[in-house]
Amino acid sequence: MRQWKLFATIAVAVASALLSTGCAGPQTDNAAGTTTVYSGARLLTGDGTVIDNAVFVVMNGRFAGVGHDGETALPAGAARVDLGGKTVIPALLDAHSHIGYMNNLTSGPQNYTHENILDHMNRFAYFGVAASMAMGTDFGELPFQLRAEMEAGRYPATARFLTTGKGLAPIDEIRPDNMRHSATLVTTTEDARREVRELAARNIKIVKTWVDSRGGSVRKLTPDVYTAIIDEAHKHNMRVAVHATGLADVKALIRAGVDGLAHMVNDVDDELIELLKTHPNTYFTLCLGGPRRLVYAPWIDPPHPLISETVRPEQIERLRKRLAGIKPDARARAQAAWDKLARGVTRVNAAGITIGVGTDGGGQNGDQFVGWTMHTELENMVAAGMTPGQVIVAATRTSARIMGLDDLGMVASGKSADFVVLDANPLDDITNTRRINKVFLRGGEVPRAALAAAWQAQTTVAK
Repeated sequence: MRQWKLFATIAVAVASALLSTGCAGPQTDNAAGTTTVYSGARLLTGDGTVIDNAVFVVMNGRFAGVGHDGETALPAGAARVDLGGKTVIPALLDAHSHIGYMNNLTSGPQNYTHENILDHMNRFAYFGVAASMAMGTDFGELPFQLRAEMEAGRYPATARFLTTGKGLAPIDEIRPDNMRHSATLVTTTEDARREVRELAARNIKIVKTWVDSRGGSVRKLTPDVYTAIIDEAHKHNMRVAVHATGLADVKALIRAGVDGLAHMVNDVDDELIELLKTHPNTYFTLCLGGPRRLVYAPWIDPPHPLISETVRPEQIERLRKRLAGIKPDARARAQAAWDKLARGVTRVNAAGITIGVGTDGGGQNGDQFVGWTMHTELENMVAAGMTPGQVIVAATRTSARIMGLDDLGMVASGKSADFVVLDANPLDDITNTRRINKVFLRGGEVPRAALAAAWQAQTTVAK
């Protein structure tokens, strides 16, 4: 009952804001036949191109023209919006998250409800994230119901929810107290192929699995089983992304034809780089937030304003105390591990390997603030050796390709008009992605003020 009351508070506030901006139903304010011209901003298109004094047209929820102001044909009679002094980027994309599990101080399958998932997708939208993919921790009919509702346009101001359905895992990886409680047990090649076919029947595009001993506590999938997963997935035009961080495991998986590495490998050598070069379609989503925040999290003490606007005080305080309580020897080990990981990212990036953005946000590593993790991940990628320009491309065009979202990831004619207006240029400082002025999804403005007000009201409602 309490959770429903909290959701109702958000729903009423957002509905009021949508009504006041003409966005009450599946139609957004640029999906009902109106045309708007935005001009004067610095535009980062998503493919590395920068257009100063740009102009772009939004018509029926899509970009209809992009170029330099004064050099681009514009429709007569269109509304005009001056974005002088602003920077515009495509809306960001999170190719690896765990949606629906966290709810303030609790995390687990008891929170996996329609209301909580929608709340998470509203949080992504608030932070300028147009879509997020839940990686292997969804269960039941709910994710497919919600996917269908999204495709039908029921939530025009909400980030898109993508699912990989249930992950495929060995028995030790599946426990009732963690996110992988829902994973499907596979022990034989026959199991593997049957479960992949069932996912294909659900129109799943990426299969998630795990090949990680977790410090020797888990018996990993054997090579014959994960090879069967990969082979069967490819027969059905599906890809396979795997949680694997050990160097030997990652090499074996690449040889077996895996498509994606859901986390950064814990070491990089010359042989791995050569393997990746001979398998050019293999991609990484790095998920650097967990390792780095053990040694670097200035945004929690004091909390960044975006955190204060979206996270309950008790959850902020819990994370602050956890990080402050790390012992010096543990912090030194974490720093060494981060330094090694960053060197690996630098090598993989320098070799031209495909890198998208995954945050692992919403997982059970403790207080990963949904939506906010995107912005810390971008900062971490720069700290690991990528340039801000490379990171913006990774978070937009590259992640769109990984997620199979052909209409997102760029500000370009024909694409969905999902973009973020920033008060400062992230090419100067990647943390400027946090200086959000406005967010637009499908051409309509996300009611960020109403969302923030509703989340702030949760503290009162919950008492």
